[in-house]
Amino acid sequence: MNDRDEFLHWVKSTLYEAELALHNGDADPRRVIWSPNEPVSILGALRNAYGLQEVEDAFTALEQMFSDCTSYDFELQACDVLGDMAYTAGLEHVSTSMDGEPRTFTLRATQVYRREEGQWRVAHRHADMVSPRNPESS
Repeated sequence: MNDRDEFLHWVKSTLYEAELALHNGDADPRRVIWSPNEPVSILGALRNAYGLQEVEDAFTALEQMFSDCTSYDFELQACDVLGDMAYTAGLEHVSTSMDGEPRTFTLRATQVYRREEGQWRVAHRHADMVSPRNPESS
């Protein structure tokens, strides 16, 4: 298995499971796959975070907000691996509850990864909501 295939296997298994758990109210699997080394950052759909403590605070807030995920799908649009760095860009289609209210939404998400001690770790995430298209303006 080459580096790209190994990375994609990780994205489709470990990363996927961590995101699914987060949307069910458990950020621990996400904490495990994020880098414990600076710099780390989130430019998020709900909040931004810079540095380890702010990222941890964001994870805590998200796990308190999300529950009862009924669907999570990551639609990979692009990715690459170069040495010990990688990125993904894709759409996250989510049906979950936010503060107890059922919600369905799509996030446009780009993440940057570092291979640290042989393990892929997330170092940066940028995500924003995809606005529904207006069929009359197409």
